[in-house]
Amino acid sequence: MPANHINTTGANTSGWGLIAGNGRFPFLVLEGARSQGIDMAVIALKEEASPDLERIATRLHWVSLGELSKTIELMHSEGVTQAVMAGQVKHNKIFSTIRPDWKLAKLLFSLPRKNTDALIGAVARVLEDEGIRLVDSTLFLKPLVPEAGMLTRRAPDEREAADLTYGLTVARQIAALDIGQTVVIADRACVAVEAMEGTDETIMRAARIADGKPLVVVKVSKPKQDMRFDVPVVGLPTIEQMRKCGATALGVDAGRTLFFDRAQVIQLADVAGIAIQAFAPTELTGEFPGMNEE
Repeated sequence: MPANHINTTGANTSGWGLIAGNGRFPFLVLEGARSQGIDMAVIALKEEASPDLERIATRLHWVSLGELSKTIELMHSEGVTQAVMAGQVKHNKIFSTIRPDWKLAKLLFSLPRKNTDALIGAVARVLEDEGIRLVDSTLFLKPLVPEAGMLTRRAPDEREAADLTYGLTVARQIAALDIGQTVVIADRACVAVEAMEGTDETIMRAARIADGKPLVVVKVSKPKQDMRFDVPVVGLPTIEQMRKCGATALGVDAGRTLFFDRAQVIQLADVAGIAIQAFAPTELTGEFPGMNEE
C-alpha cells in the first residue's frame, strides 16, 4: 500500500465482499477498494451483473436473483464480514421475475410493504444476523459524491431556478412516498414523475408531453436515504438524454448523489449548456409558495 494512502474505511482490509448488480457501479467500487489495498470477494447477480466482472475480480461467484441462502453461504466461505451492495437491480425484476429460495420466500411473506426498500432492508437485517454488515455503498467513492454548490460553469437562470425550487419540493414529497426520486418540471408544473422505468425514460416521457417546452430535471434522495442501497446516480447517459430532450438544468441532493464519470459528466453538461446544482438535503423542504392554492 502506498505510503501516502489514506484508508477511508478505517477498517481492516480483509473480510470485504461486494454484491454486484448492473452498470458501472460495481466496477467503480472494486477499483476504489483496490486502491485502498482491499481485495473484495464478489457475489454477482446473473440476471444483472456484467460478465466483464470476471476480468477484474479475483474471487467471483454467480448467483441468481432470489438465491439468498447461496449468497450467505458463499460469503461465509469467503470470510466476508462486511459487504457493499452496488449496481442496480431493476425494480420490476425484483417482484416479477425473482424465484426466491426458502429463506427469501419466508422474508417476502413477512414484509408489511412489498417495495424495493422494504425487501433490501430486510435482506440487510438477515445478513447482519449472519455476521455480515452491509455498509454505505459510496464508502469507496467519496470523490464522486458532490458537496452543495454549482457543479457547472453556468448557473441556473431565473426560470430554471424557480423550476428547481418547485421541483425539489415536489420530488422530496414523492420520494417520501417511495414512488420515485426524479421529477421533470416545465414552467413550475410537474410534467413527469419517475416510477419504475428509471430517470432517463422519465425525461424522455416528459419531453413528449412538454412538446418543445424547456425542461428542468430534479433528482433527490429519500428523506431517510439508506446509503447502503438505491443511492441516486447521475451518469453520462442522463446528461445526454437531457440534451436530446431539451432539459436545461439539473438539481440533485448534495452528499447523497453519485456522479459516475464525474469530470466527463460536468464537461458534457458544460458543452450542452446544462446547469447542474447540488442542494443540501435540508434545503427547500417546505411547500413552494402557491403549491396548494386553488
